Amino acid sequence: MKLLRYGNPGEEKPGLLAPDGSLRDLSSEIPDVAGDALLPETVERLRSIDPNTLPLVSGEPRLGACVSGTGKFICIGLNYARHARESGMEVPAEPVVFMKATSSIIGPNDDVEIPRGSTKTDWEVELGVVIGRTAKYVSEADALSHVAGYCVVNDVSEREWQLEGTGQWVKGKACDTFGPVGPWLVTADEVPDPQALNLWLDLDGRRIQDSDTGDMIFSVAFIIHYLSKFMSLLPGDIITTGTPAGVGMGFKPPTYLVPGQSMELSVDGLGVQRQRVIAG
Repeated sequence: MKLLRYGNPGEEKPGLLAPDGSLRDLSSEIPDVAGDALLPETVERLRSIDPNTLPLVSGEPRLGACVSGTGKFICIGLNYARHARESGMEVPAEPVVFMKATSSIIGPNDDVEIPRGSTKTDWEVELGVVIGRTAKYVSEADALSHVAGYCVVNDVSEREWQLEGTGQWVKGKACDTFGPVGPWLVTADEVPDPQALNLWLDLDGRRIQDSDTGDMIFSVAFIIHYLSKFMSLLPGDIITTGTPAGVGMGFKPPTYLVPGQSMELSVDGLGVQRQRVIAG
């Protein structure tokens, strides 16, 4: 099942992408794709509904982030072996954890702004994980049972602010528009193995990231287990699990985003994002 949110920013309604590709309104069933709507019992109830009985949404409305009410936007750095090498950093012995501000979250096709003063804004296609059931001190074996579903995330990053001077990862990761999420939340039952997904990113039509989640150093299950030792993971929290090789920082010489460019990115079965790059 593919859950989504559509409408103008701040006015999104819950929706469902039907098997025939039509967009159906879910407002009569849930107030939003958030909180209790992500609990296993609610997801199961929604799955039992015949999409043809739901109101048809006409036209091509804007899509918002596929989940709302996110309390934590947690990120894992250097989680692909080849990406760690291209970054000139050692493969980490345990997950590198940082946060993106929830105010960075935008729709999957909204414009990405290069912040004022930035010269090193970069791209990162990633597999996003949305929590559906509270996870605290969970075992690795039980971790995936706490997942509501998966989505595409572009972990847009400003490398100078992240890594240079008094750089801190959060400074280079939390800017407005640096978190496109969606287009839809694909429920966990449709992703039997999150470690067997291809993911890619095109810049101006040129493929520059092309890999699969099998190159992850730490699996999705291990990441959830690991994070749950330090904080409770709550319904609606997003974990973005790292990017493969092919980021601008790894080019020789490094290459970064400029206004007027376009990005297109996807993870197998989770839909496609398309963003225009503009000046902030």
